Amino acid sequence: MTPELLVERLPHGRDLPLPAYATEGAAGLDLLAAVPADRPLALAPGERALVPTGIRLALPPGYEGQVRPRSGLALRHGVTLANSPGTIDSDYRGEIGVILINLGHSTFLVERGMRIAQLVIAPVVRVRLREDRLDPAATGRAEGGFGSTGLEPPPAGTDSVPLSRSPNSR
Repeated sequence: MTPELLVERLPHGRDLPLPAYATEGAAGLDLLAAVPADRPLALAPGERALVPTGIRLALPPGYEGQVRPRSGLALRHGVTLANSPGTIDSDYRGEIGVILINLGHSTFLVERGMRIAQLVIAPVVRVRLREDRLDPAATGRAEGGFGSTGLEPPPAGTDSVPLSRSPNSR
């Protein structure tokens, strides 16, 4: 059964289409910018802004919304999300906002109705914490992280990178 997502258009977003999947296989619904038509948002290099979408949601319990960047904006303009992915909790009922940042070299204009981000709906697993002492050496990886497996692909026919590889190897 397909979960239902309740959505409300806010007054400044009433003329905009609802978020939609761009293709049959798309994982995310496209979120649109609800900036005023006569006042596009100029995002200078290095600048970030909260862009309104003109909608609010009622996510089903047990689900979250993940706001993710659009790859074309990042590749062509250097525009992405400052907090990626942004998380929308199932009990949040305010307007969905998208925190865009311009990492490009020129000012980017966010215009009304522009597709600025994607919304992926995903199930949430909540856990119960149990405090205990951990043995870092209990796994083959131990405390290796932050590039400890190197940058080269694993040797052909293996499922993982050998732990003996130097953290600084290329």
